[in-house]
Amino acid sequence: MLTVAIAGNPNAGKTTVFNNITGARQHVGNYPGVTVEKKSGTCDHRGTRMEFIDLPGIYSLTAHSVEEMVARDFIINGKPDVVVAILDASNVERNLYLATQFMEMDAPLVLALNMCDVAEARGIEFDIEALSGLLRTPIVPMVGHKNMGTTDLLDAIVAKAAEGPPEAVHVNYGEELEDEITRISELIVADGHAPETYQRRWAAIKLLENDEDVQQKVSSRKILDAVKKSEDYLEKLYGHPSEVVIADQRYGFISGACTETVRLTAEARHTMSDQIDAVITNRVLGLPIFFGLMYLVFYLTFTLGDPPMGWIESFFNWLGRAVSSLWAEGADSALRSLLVDGVIGGVGGVVVFLPNIVLLFLAITVLEDSGYMARAAFIMDRLMHKIGLHGKSFIPMLIGFGCSVPAIMATRTIENRRDRLTTMLVVPLMSCGARLPIYALIIPAFFAEAWQAPMLLTIYLTGLALAVVSAKVLKTTILKGDSPPFVMELPPYRAPTLKSLFLHTGGRAWLYLRKAGTIILALSIILWALTSYPKKTVFDRDYDAEIASEPGGPPPGLPAEAMHAADSEAFGERIKEARQARQAEALAYTVAGRIGHGIEPVLKPMGFDWKIGTALIGAFAAKEVFVAQMGIVFSVGEADEESDSLRRRLRESYTPLQAFCIMLFCLVSAPCMATVAITKRESNSWMWALFQLGGLTLLAYVLTVMVYQVGSLFTAATLIG
Repeated sequence: MLTVAIAGNPNAGKTTVFNNITGARQHVGNYPGVTVEKKSGTCDHRGTRMEFIDLPGIYSLTAHSVEEMVARDFIINGKPDVVVAILDASNVERNLYLATQFMEMDAPLVLALNMCDVAEARGIEFDIEALSGLLRTPIVPMVGHKNMGTTDLLDAIVAKAAEGPPEAVHVNYGEELEDEITRISELIVADGHAPETYQRRWAAIKLLENDEDVQQKVSSRKILDAVKKSEDYLEKLYGHPSEVVIADQRYGFISGACTETVRLTAEARHTMSDQIDAVITNRVLGLPIFFGLMYLVFYLTFTLGDPPMGWIESFFNWLGRAVSSLWAEGADSALRSLLVDGVIGGVGGVVVFLPNIVLLFLAITVLEDSGYMARAAFIMDRLMHKIGLHGKSFIPMLIGFGCSVPAIMATRTIENRRDRLTTMLVVPLMSCGARLPIYALIIPAFFAEAWQAPMLLTIYLTGLALAVVSAKVLKTTILKGDSPPFVMELPPYRAPTLKSLFLHTGGRAWLYLRKAGTIILALSIILWALTSYPKKTVFDRDYDAEIASEPGGPPPGLPAEAMHAADSEAFGERIKEARQARQAEALAYTVAGRIGHGIEPVLKPMGFDWKIGTALIGAFAAKEVFVAQMGIVFSVGEADEESDSLRRRLRESYTPLQAFCIMLFCLVSAPCMATVAITKRESNSWMWALFQLGGLTLLAYVLTVMVYQVGSLFTAATLIG
């Protein structure tokens, strides 16, 4: 089977060509040890089976980013039989810069000249045969989004693989630079310190380009001293660093080849894309249009997603009841509880997000494939750059106001690893929809109607401000590093294909269910165990006797588990209260309840008691569970955010300052288990997931303690005054 690597600049149509070739026969994962996505797929063509690897979109093979390292290492260590470089025909000179670097590596190269229709519309015409002859590489004209040229490309790949070792095609860097390259190459061969997989001339060029990765591998002090001497000589000769001279010579080689083989058939003119950009990227209109489109994405993801989320939730509720009915009514079974509360509840908690995932990635795919995503990044980059983030970071942060899980998945659109990790880590500070029930419970309970809207706005703005500050801190400390320059690439607008929409959206949805579901299921079972065991058998009150003493009550000796069977209007309320009190006492006896009691001394500086602590432990499953957990510990039954009885009990137990601190802690603290799981999945590391979990919890604790202590002092001073 042939191994074929597909490479190219971002927005050159690389993934479209890959999808055309492999169709649904794709596998998505991560390269080992990094957060960069690895996509592979298979294809059979004229009796030849091929595996295609879709390399990350890059502009160069110099190791300035993890994406460039991944692409380069795959060519060197993976040794593909053929490398297909996808070129944007409407901007061929810039795209050929990457292709020349593959040529320098002596890679078996095929060039796919994509978007020929766009080039033709712009009046650009190619002499394919002449350009192929100059580069000594087969060139296949294509229109990827119309699936034109795919068969010719596959023919060229098979033919290239059959040729054997490729003919060396090197850029001529000029006499002085070539002399230095030759001298360093000979030293590498003589000294034997370069890895055998590295082509000697290529390694010499990379050393002169100050490539840190190659410098580490070529560890000979003799070679490195010779490189430094050459760099000093070339800078003195040309007046520029050697890496600049090498880049200039590459572009000179490309310019010469294009001058001979590319011509304009008409005067330069504004295309339809240019006319649209005059409005879309306008200084005045750009931001309103952007926010309008982002609102539409938000609406699609979280408003249109509500009905199918309700259907899924109803299905899992029905499934839970159906499984529960397999046991005798009132029977106390650990297996039933595990299946219903742990497994079905845990899986349901994952699958319920699926409509959001599908709608989100459908919208993102439309924006990317249409060409607007690049404009969105361009519009927002100036603002986001001030806090050390990429323009594309804004979209995941915005989506985070709905749900952190799809927001973290949306960071895949950010190419730079540091920017992607930073965005991933701060996204949970956006006040997601799951926190809204907490605010909806607490704010009306403690604050006058005139203060309710400002209080809600304060909470949301606090999260946004903390995200901005946290991002700035991360980019100046543990994720410190030079951000790659923002390359303004505005591809032409084009209609997304149904095939592309299906592959991107379906692939993401399946990946979410397959990967995140296993982790979340395990965490669900752990939380179920913490809130279910140990079982309390001897209670502080005799609930059965209390109910039996009621006039018209159930017969003496009726098991507490079967109290609901005797439910009637005469004593139903009494039974309900007894069941709620029993449930609260049972929860306090579990591991979660004991932890709540155990950490109460730590919680007191925040103004919290064991009841809040126990509810917070349960809320790790999902933030909105906090409300239900508070209903249990306060013995008011299955409460929701509109429960007047729970609001009354809260007012009796806490002050407005404590209420605000509860909201603040829930805003900042440990994200839900789905967020932790998806952070691990997207960062490809438990370290970052646990850092997010621990870091946000610590930040929440410090901030809440400060607010409560300062607020208490202020309140005391006001009362004294």
